[in-house]
Amino acid sequence: MTSAAWDTWQINDAALVTAPDGSKVRVLCASERGSMISFTLEAGAVSKPVAHRTVEEIWYVIAGQGCLWRRQGTVEEVTVLATGLSLTIPVGAWFQFRNDGKIPLQIVAVTMPSWPGETEAYGVEGRWRPTV
Repeated sequence: MTSAAWDTWQINDAALVTAPDGSKVRVLCASERGSMISFTLEAGAVSKPVAHRTVEEIWYVIAGQGCLWRRQGTVEEVTVLATGLSLTIPVGAWFQFRNDGKIPLQIVAVTMPSWPGETEAYGVEGRWRPTV
């Protein structure tokens, strides 16, 4: 046990879990005000459509390609996901993403506040048929 008030993680040391949307997630560092995750969607896969009750997210695509559908109220958009792209998912926005490439789609995201647990995400109607 250290006396410092910070965390340090190697990505491969973080537990690999399945997110409510079906992607594979590693929770990296977290604090009360936010958390950082890395998640992967395999080639050809389509996530389950979800929304979040209390957290907003900022995504950064580190590898792969695909599409993200977002809807909030009557406004919706499909965004092409490619390496180097950054985007936001506001609290309550419906979203779904898919991998259109031949390699895993890898994204690093920050959640604000920190991810509270399994009941945070809930299923919604999506744009595409999920495969995960």
